[in-house]
Amino acid sequence: MSRANMDKNPAEVAAMFDGVAKRYDLVNDLLSLGRTKAWRRTTTSIIDPKPGMKILDLAAGTGSSSEPLAKAGADVIPADFSEGMLAAGRKVRPHLPFTKADALNLPFEDGRFDLLTISFGLRNTNDTDKALKEALRVVKKGGRLVVAEFSSPTWRPFRTIYINYLMRALPAIARKTSSNPDAYIYLAESIRAWPDQRALAAKIEAAGWSRVTWKNLTGGVVAVHSAYKV
Repeated sequence: MSRANMDKNPAEVAAMFDGVAKRYDLVNDLLSLGRTKAWRRTTTSIIDPKPGMKILDLAAGTGSSSEPLAKAGADVIPADFSEGMLAAGRKVRPHLPFTKADALNLPFEDGRFDLLTISFGLRNTNDTDKALKEALRVVKKGGRLVVAEFSSPTWRPFRTIYINYLMRALPAIARKTSSNPDAYIYLAESIRAWPDQRALAAKIEAAGWSRVTWKNLTGGVVAVHSAYKV
C-alpha cells in the first residue's frame, strides 16, 4: 500500500504511515521548510506541561511531540495506530511508553487524562467528529484539548501560493527525499481539503468541548486549537 485515499480507510492510513515511519521526521522538516520544530515548541508552550500532569499524545508518531512533555515532568503516553511509527518511536525514544491506539476507539477509561493533544493527525481520521468525542470521553472534567493541525493561511495571496506549493512542490520534494512519495501526495490533498480555523472550531464545539480558541502559526499555515471539558 503506497498511499491512502481521501476516504481515509484506517487500515490504509496505518499502512501508509508504516511505510514512511523511518524518515518521517526528517522529511517533515524539509517539507515544512524547517518550521516543524517551531510549531511543536509553540504547541508545547500552549499545553504548558507540569510535573505529574497526565497527557495523552495521540497520533504521536515517533514521539517528537511527546519528548518535551516528558522532559517537563508530565506523565505522557505517546499513542499511534501505526505499528511502523510505534516501532520507530521505541527505537529512538525507548524511555517513552508508546501505546497502540485508534483515535476512534481509545483503549483508556473515562476521565483518565488532564489533557489530550494531537498534532497533525486529526485530519487523518475518517471520522473527525467521533475522534473529538472520544477525546472528550477520556479527558477529565476541567481538562483540555490541544489540536495542532495544518489550516488555512489568513492572507489570500499567500493562501494561493501555499496551495500551489502543496500540490506541486511538495510531491516533487518528497520524491527526492521519501521512501514513499505517494504518501505525501495524499498528505497534500488532505491538507487542502481540511476545514479552516473557524470550521474546525465549530466541529470541536459540536463534539461537546467548550471555550474553543485558536492561535495561528506562520500566517495560518498551522493553527493550534484549544478547548476545555466543562
